[in-house]
Amino acid sequence: MRIAVFGTGGVGGYCSGRLAQAGKDVTFIARGAHWQALQKTQGLRVDSVLGDFVLHPMPAASPS
Repeated sequence: MRIAVFGTGGVGGYCSGRLAQAGKDVTFIARGAHWQALQKTQGLRVDSVLGDFVLHPMPAASPS
């Protein structure tokens, strides 16, 4: 199953990041500063009490 996530802010980024970390096929759809941050070399970084992780490279698309 392929998953597209609209809105990769705090909650969307965390939930979809956990799905991607678990090996699911996730594409992040973002715009503006969020899209630019996902395209940079640092990818998606999540700091959590359940364990920190970084996803890189990030499959991200911009709707515009």
